[in-house]
Amino acid sequence: MSINKDQVKGRLEEAKGKVKELVGKVVGNKDLEVKGNIQKNVGAVQASAGDAKEDTLPLRSARILALMAASGSSLMISMPASAELSPALDRASFSVGVYRADPKFNASLNTPYGNLQSGDIGLGMKTMPRVKADIMIFDSQGLSFDYYQYKRGYTGAMTNNTNVNGTALTTVGNASLNIKLDFAKLDYKWWFGTGNTVIGLGAGAAYYMVSLNANATASINNATAGINTEYSNDAVAPLLEIGVRHAISPDLRLFADASGVKHSQGRLNGEIYNAAAGLEWFPIKNVGVVFDYSMSQFDLTRSDAIDVNLQLKLHGPSAFVKVRF
Repeated sequence: MSINKDQVKGRLEEAKGKVKELVGKVVGNKDLEVKGNIQKNVGAVQASAGDAKEDTLPLRSARILALMAASGSSLMISMPASAELSPALDRASFSVGVYRADPKFNASLNTPYGNLQSGDIGLGMKTMPRVKADIMIFDSQGLSFDYYQYKRGYTGAMTNNTNVNGTALTTVGNASLNIKLDFAKLDYKWWFGTGNTVIGLGAGAAYYMVSLNANATASINNATAGINTEYSNDAVAPLLEIGVRHAISPDLRLFADASGVKHSQGRLNGEIYNAAAGLEWFPIKNVGVVFDYSMSQFDLTRSDAIDVNLQLKLHGPSAFVKVRF
């Protein structure tokens, strides 16, 4: 069969074109693959750069805080479900103010010459600094702190009448007493209720310290002797407390508290009772004023060569500036 030269040439050109087309497609696909790899690597680099930028101290701190918050949330979830914090309570608060008290004082010294008693003495109004703080650990549990100090001096007569074998004996003494009493309490409260009214039950510890300087001259049957005692003792005792909170509005609230302490061991022992009722008003969202009427009663005995019994009653108004968070 004869072959036309022009036909052969045409077919060669056609084959050449198809080869170029095929090579072009292959090269094009390769370029796309390379571009894809480049873009992928660039994306990875950008992601790495982003991670590097994000790994700064503030963001790491934020991550830690977020982790802590998540841990706290997990802890909260693991506990029995509770509602929102009652409007009668604050997450945290700090109060500083004064306690304007009218003290009633009674001291007795058991001396070799008999028991000298001052009787109930009104010493006049006394202003004392006072500090309180509260913090909620969970929606229904928290810590409460209270501290104040009483410091006063007394000079006067102390007497005692006794009867020994039908004979009346009178012991007369002139005494000078300087008293300083520090009282602080810290308790853990459980609050019951989620509405505008909640009731709290607390258990904790009270710390109290009594410093006394007593100088007395006692006379009995024309015999006179001097008495001098000075001491400073402290003790920690268990405490129980109950409290009530009621929110008339988020910025106006009523409250009442009562607590008791009993300690029967050690050199300084006795009983302490505190009670207060009042209101809180917040003219500014987080800053307010607190007014209450407080009563405190101390009946403490210090056992030593000269036993001393101190009875002190404080009652009067208190005023605070309160900051809540």
